[in-house]
Amino acid sequence: MNLEKIILRKLFRRRIIGGKHTALEHVTASIPKNLHKDAKKDAEKLIKKDLIKKKPTGYGLHISLNPDKLDDILQILEEE
Repeated sequence: MNLEKIILRKLFRRRIIGGKHTALEHVTASIPKNLHKDAKKDAEKLIKKDLIKKKPTGYGLHISLNPDKLDDILQILEEE
């Protein structure tokens, strides 16, 4: 199971791009509980790859897709 792809797909489906952001917990909610820790690590990897942007808030970490990297994200999502 590729958690990075699941995270990207969920953000893309919901159009969480650029200035629109959501809590990381909302993105990992559909992932089985035993994989939440791995999903958060994979989200950090995506942040380091600059595919998603983070927005620290007073009530937790929010993330969104990087609009400058949408072509790369679509290419990843189309891969099987």
